[in-house]
Amino acid sequence: MQDLWQLSAPWWHFVLRGVVMYGLVTVLLRVSGKRAIGQFTPFDMILLILIGNAVQNGINGGDNSLTGAGIMAVTLIGLNYLVALGSARSQPFRHLVEGRPTLLAENGVVDQQALRRELVSHEDFLNAMRIAGCSEVAHIRRATLETNGHILIETRETTN
Repeated sequence: MQDLWQLSAPWWHFVLRGVVMYGLVTVLLRVSGKRAIGQFTPFDMILLILIGNAVQNGINGGDNSLTGAGIMAVTLIGLNYLVALGSARSQPFRHLVEGRPTLLAENGVVDQQALRRELVSHEDFLNAMRIAGCSEVAHIRRATLETNGHILIETRETTN
């Protein structure tokens, strides 16, 4: 019963491991692009599960105690809170963590290079247009890929 609570390393090892792995996974997710985060596919879910499994030993260092798990949970939730707080209070920090919106189209002209760079398929772009009630590319005033992965379409006023 004692083994359930006994740490295999000092408590601060768990905090340090959590901070390092949180930072690493955050950087990897940022590098993967906005679209990968905003639009989950079954493959994205598999990837997240495998990443969680891959970083597990890096976080807990092989420790299976309840105390270690509790320290890690508090550390990760605390880090997530600090990132959310920093993002809410500082625009430069928010841009660092979340990135910036990407212009995909403006004044009826679609930036095909931006679509490719952000991994937005033609079908996804057309779907965003349909959702926005935009029937033609020529009616687009501005289309942006937001940092949450959603495509926001602003239409021009059209005269009939």
